[in-house]
Amino acid sequence: MGTLGRAAAEMQMKKLTYIGMELQFQWDQVAAFVTQPDGSLFSWRERFTCFRYLIYGIVNKMDSDISLKFDDKEFHWKQNESLLRRLEDEGVVKLVFPLHDEVKRKQLLRNWALNWHDFTWQPIDEVYSYFGTKIATYFAFLGMYTRWLFFPAVSGLATQLIDFGSLQWLVLPGFFIFVISWAVFFLQFWKRKNSALLARWGINYSFAEYKASANELDPLRHPLSVECVEEKKFDDAPAEKRRLQRNEWSGVLLRIRNNAIIVLGIICLQLPFELAYAHLYEKTETEALRYVLTAAYLVAIQYYTRIGGKVSVILIKYENNQGEQSSADSLIYKVFGLYFMQSYIGLFYHASLYRDILRLRQVLIQRLVVSQVLENLIENSIPYLKYSYKKYKAVHKKRQEKESPSGKSVRLTTRVEKEYLKPSYTASIGEELEDGLFDDFLELALQFGMIMMFACAFPLIFCFATLNNVTEIRADALKLLVMLKRPVPRAAATIGAWLNIFQFLIVMAICTNCLLLVCLYDEEGKWRIEPGLAAILIMEHALLLIKFGFSHFVPEEPAWVRANRVRYVAQAQTVCSKQLLRSISKLDTKWE
Repeated sequence: MGTLGRAAAEMQMKKLTYIGMELQFQWDQVAAFVTQPDGSLFSWRERFTCFRYLIYGIVNKMDSDISLKFDDKEFHWKQNESLLRRLEDEGVVKLVFPLHDEVKRKQLLRNWALNWHDFTWQPIDEVYSYFGTKIATYFAFLGMYTRWLFFPAVSGLATQLIDFGSLQWLVLPGFFIFVISWAVFFLQFWKRKNSALLARWGINYSFAEYKASANELDPLRHPLSVECVEEKKFDDAPAEKRRLQRNEWSGVLLRIRNNAIIVLGIICLQLPFELAYAHLYEKTETEALRYVLTAAYLVAIQYYTRIGGKVSVILIKYENNQGEQSSADSLIYKVFGLYFMQSYIGLFYHASLYRDILRLRQVLIQRLVVSQVLENLIENSIPYLKYSYKKYKAVHKKRQEKESPSGKSVRLTTRVEKEYLKPSYTASIGEELEDGLFDDFLELALQFGMIMMFACAFPLIFCFATLNNVTEIRADALKLLVMLKRPVPRAAATIGAWLNIFQFLIVMAICTNCLLLVCLYDEEGKWRIEPGLAAILIMEHALLLIKFGFSHFVPEEPAWVRANRVRYVAQAQTVCSKQLLRSISKLDTKWE
């Protein structure tokens, strides 16, 4: 622990103190800093950062180069060069990655991944201690989303099983209002849970947000020293202002250009493909062939959309995004736009063209069943197949070298070699900006959009989503603990841009379900089209009011979190005031 503490001090790492301020870590003042839920001083991400600093900090401090030899290969270790960097460049070190902690991994397997006693319970604090903030936040969101899904699932089941008699025509509008209200409150209560988790983990979100914005402004700043700042003339302010404005608007124009490229790609390439599938679906007569057609379509469109995602990654490199997080958010919006069209255009086509709720319900069932089966199969089988193939190649190489008299044996018995063969937890569109959580959050967002935008067409769809998410929690846990390398910890205080996407899908759900109700009641003759349209328009405006009004009724953070934050601010002001007064007194004494 002392080695990590001194490394953190050398790195000038910022940590949260008990007065709520993030200050530079000092090993001799360790009692002032907040500890983790498990009692340790550093989080997993902080320990990983310190470990990397230590191993990459081994440099040649000699006055000359050092000659090194490995497997009959000789190379020079230059002055002030990192030894590990040199070994990586020479191919001696293949990869630097964190190992699984076998004791904690087996404990998580027993208490989390293989624990089916409580369908949605998860040891979130243990997940945070082992994987870090970002993965723990994902599983906390997935668990809460699954628990809340039980409410619309039970309501949707009741609408299908119970005969309400003369009030049956009000069942779907009532269910629709309930679902929209449920979604609004779910997202608001998630914000409360998220703030409570951050407070429990000792993460000050306001300071984290400040640091992120400060890091984003770094590329716009000149590296000025204190002396330069003192000597800087006032005349430079207009030039600095013009430069900042130029950078800001050039970034906006680049994002508009890239978004236009994505939209044109959807219109010119993806939209005709989607309409061709919808046409072939109608021409296919048997249900078995329709399932086969849907499966082939989903597999093909997955690869097509991944190509679009890779193009988005390339486009983002030419944007003037201010920081890595801004680039990641831009990528999320672009790729979700591609998948949004891929997932829903066929459903919109059936709903608008045929105005047949039963046919739309049938298409929804096929899409949901086939897509969930394919996604779970691909998500869990591909890492296992990759690992099996790499292991087979390594074992085959070992056998050949054993038969060769001059060959050296290749051991696969160590845990490092076995974990090296496992795939990394990366996104399907590329690992430059996002890790594997990109695909997991994308899957949740697409599912949320499907169940919300077509809730009136098939209320039982919430039951399918609930069952899928219960298994998704355990499947994702097994994937991280068994099939993949231990992910590199990433800092994240919230789910980021995905929250905006969920908010957008609620607004889309209000519009699409109102259109579905118009088609349904006009066709069945329960309402005439004029009063039906009027009633549904009133309902749409009322639900938009619920969406944007009720979200302010539920506070985004619990009262105890807000009270702690206010107390921390008061304590920080008191400490800073005393320190400032002492500094002024010293200056006054010095001047005298």
